[in-house]
Amino acid sequence: MSKESMSRRMALGAGFGALTAMAALPPIESAQAAAVPSPQSDATIRQYYAAWEKMDWRPLDALLTDDFTFTSANNDDHINKTAFKARCWESQKNFIERFDLQKVFGQGNEAFVLYLGRTKNGKTFRNVEYLRLRGDQVEAIECYFGAQSSFPSAVSAEQG
Repeated sequence: MSKESMSRRMALGAGFGALTAMAALPPIESAQAAAVPSPQSDATIRQYYAAWEKMDWRPLDALLTDDFTFTSANNDDHINKTAFKARCWESQKNFIERFDLQKVFGQGNEAFVLYLGRTKNGKTFRNVEYLRLRGDQVEAIECYFGAQSSFPSAVSAEQG
């Protein structure tokens, strides 16, 4: 029996494909009611993405819990707030213009956000993020990148 392996990027891509397909399905009334975050969670989520546009760490920091963690396929495995600031915020704050939230759905203190990121040099990228909230703060984020060719970040070879 042969053993096949799947890279983390392939697994995340497959997950994103499934999530995209799921989002395209017509809503089921009983599921639709459970797919809307609470007004408080929705407001916190929108404040988080809007805080990136201010290019000021303080508003973003205030929205993250002290024990905040961030995970992505970019070698970020439950990094803490200090590492998130150094690795993600500092490298991206002058690069990201805004986030256009396309879908926000979830239940209770959990939500998935599909967004189109817009860079200051006119490029776009699409990601899905899973957010776990605590009160009016973000406790954890897991970021699932879109296709590599559409991920223009400061850590990419071509930021131009």
